[in-house]
Amino acid sequence: MELNIRPSADLRNKYNEISKQCRETREAVIITVNGRGDTAILGLQDYKQMKAEIELLRTLAEAEDDVQSGKVGSMQESFDDLRESLVKRKNESV
Repeated sequence: MELNIRPSADLRNKYNEISKQCRETREAVIITVNGRGDTAILGLQDYKQMKAEIELLRTLAEAEDDVQSGKVGSMQESFDDLRESLVKRKNESV
């Protein structure tokens, strides 16, 4: 993976080019200020995917902690809770 590094002036003067680069390469562009990395720019699709993946990893880590500490229930109970949650969510959206 090659880092895409651009000076902060490019953010002002070449925004469309940077935006297109993010979308096409699906890689972050690093913006520098005074020669040092300052900001990372990422396409919206990739940002949303990254956030979803982080949330999934957090959920999995919490679940693993629950298993390690013995906080587990039966599969039937889990499915019943999930079904109840989905029905409740469906009724709230109507």
